[in-house]
Amino acid sequence: MTASNRPAGLPHAADRPPVAYDRAPSHSGLIAERDVAVPMRDGVNLSVDVYRPDTDEKLPVLLAFSIYNKDLQGPDVAATLPPQPAWSSLWAGLLEAGDTKYFVSRGYVHVIGSPRNVGKSDGGGSRLWDSYDLIEWIARQPWCDGNVGMVGISGFGAEQLHAARQNPPHLKAIFPLDPRGAYGVLGSFREEYPGGVLHLFRYLIMHFAAIHGTRGKPGALPPEREALWEEAMRNPDFRMYPHLLNVLTQKGQHMPPYFELLINPYDSEEAVRDAEAKLADIEVPTYTGSGWYAYTYKTHLQGAQSYFEKITAPKKLMFAGPAHLERPFHTLHGEILRWHDHWLKGLDTGIMAEPPVRYWVMGAEEWREGTDWPLPETQWTKLYLDSWERLRSDPFVPSSVDDERPPDAFVQMPPTQTNAVAKLRYLTDPLPADLLVAGPMVLNLFAAIDQDDTNWFVTIKDVGPDVSVRSVREGEREIPAGLPEREVTRGWLKASHRAIDPERSTPWRPWHPLTRAAQQKVVPGEVTEYAIEILATANLFRRGHRICVEIASADMPTGVGGATNAEYVPNHIVSSRTTLHTIYHDAARPSHLLLPVIPQA
Repeated sequence: MTASNRPAGLPHAADRPPVAYDRAPSHSGLIAERDVAVPMRDGVNLSVDVYRPDTDEKLPVLLAFSIYNKDLQGPDVAATLPPQPAWSSLWAGLLEAGDTKYFVSRGYVHVIGSPRNVGKSDGGGSRLWDSYDLIEWIARQPWCDGNVGMVGISGFGAEQLHAARQNPPHLKAIFPLDPRGAYGVLGSFREEYPGGVLHLFRYLIMHFAAIHGTRGKPGALPPEREALWEEAMRNPDFRMYPHLLNVLTQKGQHMPPYFELLINPYDSEEAVRDAEAKLADIEVPTYTGSGWYAYTYKTHLQGAQSYFEKITAPKKLMFAGPAHLERPFHTLHGEILRWHDHWLKGLDTGIMAEPPVRYWVMGAEEWREGTDWPLPETQWTKLYLDSWERLRSDPFVPSSVDDERPPDAFVQMPPTQTNAVAKLRYLTDPLPADLLVAGPMVLNLFAAIDQDDTNWFVTIKDVGPDVSVRSVREGEREIPAGLPEREVTRGWLKASHRAIDPERSTPWRPWHPLTRAAQQKVVPGEVTEYAIEILATANLFRRGHRICVEIASADMPTGVGGATNAEYVPNHIVSSRTTLHTIYHDAARPSHLLLPVIPQA
């Protein structure tokens, strides 16, 4: 464990690691060169902004490069829009290139750029080598000492790992927070849509994007894609959302990436094999991570874990707290500086002498460290679903009354008929001692439905404290209403994507192929086993609290018109049919939650 450097009695900070690293500013003055044209190997010009100290000294460079408009980054925006917390109405996720003033004053050049077809960059051709060519152009500039690192979060994080796959000679280190999924070029289907359940995150943020679009009457698509479009147009789950039908009818003219998702909502085995072959070839030192907030839109949290697992270069992993980082992005910059000071300036910052994993523990509100992820000391522990909304630790006994326990059930109507989400809840008794859970989870579920498909939604909550008892006495029969509860994480699985790849799976992370070929409809009424991946977290369930599992098949927008009140908490595309869900828990069908319990000293 790592001790915090804060004075006793003061709260921890989930956006500041316990090692307080900083250097006093070494440079004053800032030279800004905006809209600099940078030629790519095919003659297309990218547009970049260069911010550097007012000096003739050659310095290392930190590049922030992303599909998000460079004109929304940089010190001018930060001067008029001070950092906003996630609950601010002015919070905007795409302000992610980093604190220019901080980097420049500490002896770095900060370059912010856009790839082709975005913002002021030219269009045309392939963007495959844009980041590589830009890095090598930077290294040749008179203000660069030949050392280039990369910074930025989310889209800027994904681009860092895209560049690192190509190992540009002058790229010396990257710090890709919230990096998007690893099993694709700049993200992956499986890590953005775990379990194959589609959501509206990309639809929501594309309203604020700067990708060059096309206009005109939608025309015919190539025959194979026309067939996919026709299939999507017949999908009743899509058609009940007017804003999705609007994207489909325009056949790729409006929000092209989301159109592609709707007509082909599957993973690619080719993309998976390509990632497995190339990720281990990354030679660039990589510090990745995310925050426990990211289970809502999944891709960053999942991608950080996959990259850390597959990369063999020097690497570190960090999971921050549950509150989304402020925008414009400026937090964790001391750790970013410590990483790049080590690799680009050759300073002894001590960063590589520490354990490679650092994670924030909710409930305890403190940082802890580990040697790997999942943590090697994990005790994988089963909690069994039981009748009367109970979650128990002792297994069912074969050839006993446990054979006869009846199932539970709920019915979900579609959004065309209700805003209500039907669900079942299962809770432990109040815990006799603190219990630390850190890592991924799985709900192994035996269930039947009366349709040929559904979407499983699993929510883990921390409920309590609860000092009640349950007895036959009046007032003690039910768990008290109004107990505090805090959502910890979630998991999802489309029932028709239940197939498992045993070679790629582990007990704590089932690998569902999520391909069109692997999809299989459910036989209505047949009891089917599902392994539902629940996204990783770290939470200390305190003594007297209850662990809660909620099972549902839908969620609803928090706003109107199909929108949500926060772009990074998207709702999902759910079934257009009323569906009966029956959950089994008995000796022959022991539905259970697999928990990563971490022993405590």
